Amino acid sequence: MKKAVLSALAATIVTSAVYADTMTLFTDPKTGQVFTTPGDGRIEMGDFIDAKSVDMSLRDTESKAAEYQDKMDKYVSKDKKNWSNKVKIGGYMQFRDTNWFDGANTQDIDTAKSGLQKFTGYWADKSTNDNSNFFIRRARLILSGDVGDHLGIYIQPDFGSQPAGASNGNFGQLRDFYGDINIDKEKVHRVRVGQSKVPYGFENMQSSSKRLTLDRNDAFNSAVKDERDIGAFYYYTPVAIQELFKEIDDMGLKSTGNYGMFALGAYNGQGANNTEKSENNHIVSRFTYPFKTASGQIFEFGIQGYAGKYVVNPTATATGTASGQFPSQEAAKLGVKDERIGITGIMYQQPFGIQAEWTWGKTPGADDKTTNKVSEKSLEGGYIQTMYRLTNVLKEGDVLTPFVKWQYFDGYQKAEKNAPYNQVNDWEIGAEWQMAKEVELTGVIHKMNRTDLGQLNGYGERFEGTAFRVQAQINY
Repeated sequence: MKKAVLSALAATIVTSAVYADTMTLFTDPKTGQVFTTPGDGRIEMGDFIDAKSVDMSLRDTESKAAEYQDKMDKYVSKDKKNWSNKVKIGGYMQFRDTNWFDGANTQDIDTAKSGLQKFTGYWADKSTNDNSNFFIRRARLILSGDVGDHLGIYIQPDFGSQPAGASNGNFGQLRDFYGDINIDKEKVHRVRVGQSKVPYGFENMQSSSKRLTLDRNDAFNSAVKDERDIGAFYYYTPVAIQELFKEIDDMGLKSTGNYGMFALGAYNGQGANNTEKSENNHIVSRFTYPFKTASGQIFEFGIQGYAGKYVVNPTATATGTASGQFPSQEAAKLGVKDERIGITGIMYQQPFGIQAEWTWGKTPGADDKTTNKVSEKSLEGGYIQTMYRLTNVLKEGDVLTPFVKWQYFDGYQKAEKNAPYNQVNDWEIGAEWQMAKEVELTGVIHKMNRTDLGQLNGYGERFEGTAFRVQAQINY
């Protein structure tokens, strides 16, 4: 924009100079006199501009420059008011492959000798269910920006989804679509309305594009399907905490972003892209506090909890009245108690880091293998993860982060049909190499000891197996 203004000014000055009044002068070397006409012995001195004409030209130039500047100010002011100029477009895609060492999809396992069960169904992440094919786990496109001082928008569809009952993947499905209503311009107080993440758990809030491990832990992730639901959430974030959240993010320390120091909200309860079945809303609250020590080390500790009633989806073979879940239709509408509390502790990787969470609660769960009835059950579980951040390892500006994660869960998957029992005791050892901000490569050896959720009678068989899993992520 500045170049355009300077070009206009230059053109004006040149034009003024060309059309200013000029005069050719001559001089006699012998006498030193100056003449306006040629003659014997006179030498031409060149063309000269009348000082009065120059002064008028400069004044005209200054006037035109002021006129141009006024027009530019009005244009820039109008341009700033156009909120569409502030919208950002980005996203990421995750490309995966899984290769089994033992357990699932192998033909040479002596189950009588090893005690392993062939993996017939699926678990929390469907990208582990095939031994040979490449898999697009996520394909996200993000539109975000501030419409004004008091409203921000965020829209995120996923084109790597697979709707329930579909045999093929890569369907477009909504993940986020919400507006942040900023009560004050500093965004200390805001209310988020629409479909968004439910503020429960650090790893749940952490974007999949930032998470080190390929999957979230089962204990926290079973709380809310796809981590999202339709609701309204109040977030309180003092300016100093906003700045620290931004600093953590700018340092590339795998943060959650700003989901408030304190959060309180209500949401439907059935999970993202699911029809609400209960007549009651869920209530959730979260408090997290990040802080920096004198040495520069950053910590974050939090506590969260939610409560509500949840209606479980039955299978076609379920027995009993009210779709095999409850003694009456009235009870089916009320749902089963669904409430949890969780704690979080983070020491960000500078360069060594620790991340840990644990949760306890009540949840809908299958009674046993034969009845297919659902009732109130207890659950607990969580994870511990250590990591170490190295920079400039293989090339200038790259980041290599090896990690080790152990997770445990003794509970139920309420979002799956019949709310099957799930027990998990997994280990993951891997590393993420961020060769550039736009490209990340991750390799993980995943030692699984969990329940086969593909056997939908409520209590699947135990499954053990070891897989080498790789992921390429492109950010744009």
